[in-house]
Amino acid sequence: MSDVIVIGGGAAGMTAAIFAAENGADTLLLEKNEKLGRKLGITGKGRCNVTNNCDIRTLEENIPNNARFLYGAFSRWSPQDTMTFFENLGVPLKTERGQRVFPVSDKAADIVNALVKRLGELHVTVKHENARSLIIEDGVCKGVNTANGQFYAKAVILASGGASYPKTGSDGFGYTLAKQAGHTIIPPCPSLCPLVTEEKWVRRAVGLTVKNAAIRLLCDNKTVYEDFGEFMFTADGVGGATVLSASAHIPSGTENRCSIVVDLKPALSEKQLDARILRDFETLRGKSFEESLRKLLPRELIEPFSELTNIPLDKKVDEINKSERKTLLNTLKKLTLHIKSFRPIDEAIVTRGGVNVREINPKTMQSRLCNGLFFAGEIIDVDGYTGGFNLQIAFSTGALAGTSAVDFVKII
Repeated sequence: MSDVIVIGGGAAGMTAAIFAAENGADTLLLEKNEKLGRKLGITGKGRCNVTNNCDIRTLEENIPNNARFLYGAFSRWSPQDTMTFFENLGVPLKTERGQRVFPVSDKAADIVNALVKRLGELHVTVKHENARSLIIEDGVCKGVNTANGQFYAKAVILASGGASYPKTGSDGFGYTLAKQAGHTIIPPCPSLCPLVTEEKWVRRAVGLTVKNAAIRLLCDNKTVYEDFGEFMFTADGVGGATVLSASAHIPSGTENRCSIVVDLKPALSEKQLDARILRDFETLRGKSFEESLRKLLPRELIEPFSELTNIPLDKKVDEINKSERKTLLNTLKKLTLHIKSFRPIDEAIVTRGGVNVREINPKTMQSRLCNGLFFAGEIIDVDGYTGGFNLQIAFSTGALAGTSAVDFVKII
């Protein structure tokens, strides 16, 4: 018998266990992987974008799904609290472009190790067990059934993640446990995910990353999102930070009504770019269109642009007419890619969907349907944009669930 059992050893689960233990609870953490924090250890391309150095209002503006539900958790544990917490654990942090916070070392392992060390200092028991079902009696969650036996507790925190990156343990099984307690699951779908395009030519530019691109996401011909930054071509579509954030604005099932418009020359107005092209043509008089494209584009885009503009690569630049030049200009400023679908959910950074927030008390993260059951992290139907917002959700909900679980234990 423990005071609190936490299911899931990710960012939210470890935080919940730490806060439960810091508040005096005898805490058991169940994690089916051999190591804690596997998904956390690969976030931010291995650098770990811990949080975003912003205020609560900005946090909410970057949570497209159920932001108001998180107000209580963010008030309990803000980005500044997260930063102070890790620095007190011996992990110096730095703030980069877009207020994104990283370890000074650029090593996600430092964040994982700090959490694991703190669990040890607080004598949290960690068992590498696979939870199979909840023990629920008379509407109260009293423990967990595992492959190796039963573990009882006065409160249980479900922090088993979503359905993205299943190899790290986020395989969606937590939804089954939540359903057992009577909860409704909003169907999981990808968020912060690469996109598949109708255009097949992208495969010829696979791996090409444009560092400074301006993008617009159009759904039903209306602009719903704009961004500036990294844009990448993949084997069957597009990715990169701007595309991942844009994907969070695409409702599931509407992908084929959306398109991404890319400005490959955002620093230049159309008038300035036209003047630049004319200067290039004048300098390269008698030379081929291909040579002029080398001045404008990465080599991977030269052949595709010839096809998109319908201008042969061997055509002399001084033979290119005004209409063709305008087509080139429009393609550079408004390269349009039509979305076919999301990449599979196991490639998504986070999961949209999960336990319906109406069935969770936002002030405590406790289930409204089953006493003694609490939720934290990605299993809840909340998700944010890139920039540290999703990890902040994990830390804030974990902190609130951990302290609330102890408060529950004290009154029963």
